[in-house]
Amino acid sequence: MKRMLIGPLLMAAALSAGAEPAAPPTGEWNFRALLDGKPIGQHRFSVSGEGEARKVVSQADFAVTFLGITAYRYRHKATEEWRGNCLTAMNATTDDDGKPESVRAGPNDATLKGCVMSFAYWNPAIQTQTRLLNAQTGKFETVQVTRAGAGSVEVRGKPVEATEFRITGATNPIAVWYTALGEWVGLDSTVAGGRKLSYRLQ
Repeated sequence: MKRMLIGPLLMAAALSAGAEPAAPPTGEWNFRALLDGKPIGQHRFSVSGEGEARKVVSQADFAVTFLGITAYRYRHKATEEWRGNCLTAMNATTDDDGKPESVRAGPNDATLKGCVMSFAYWNPAIQTQTRLLNAQTGKFETVQVTRAGAGSVEVRGKPVEATEFRITGATNPIAVWYTALGEWVGLDSTVAGGRKLSYRLQ
């Protein structure tokens, strides 16, 4: 994984001080996805760009098996264009166990009017948002993001001290974990059937 540079630290400091945040971070995140602690696939994120411009590519591939048979399959890919903390374009496709969905929006679409964000966990500025665009459904979800406290998450087999932020009001409640430098290292969410979906950085 490509390590992020000083951007996350500057952004975290700016957010805590109430100042205008620095440019969003760049980097690559490769997460192992687990359902109730069992590996089901991966979700990769790549954020690149210079100045205020960012291109984000997100790709997930999950398979839940039972007795050697695939009981559920999920594939998702999204490409996003950003200017600072504002989403300017999105092209996303999803295959949710045979149910196809797609979302497309550009700079002139009403969906992106003003300055909006998707569920951009890689960007600590998500901590200040009250609504987020769902890249799978194309709908906005009203959310509340709160700091839940400190703890630790497993990163590459070792516990790492991190701060938990909880996103409530979304379809599924989400806990997102950041290190002291603002690096995103984990995610936990409750999904259908009360099962726990987790991301752990590889």
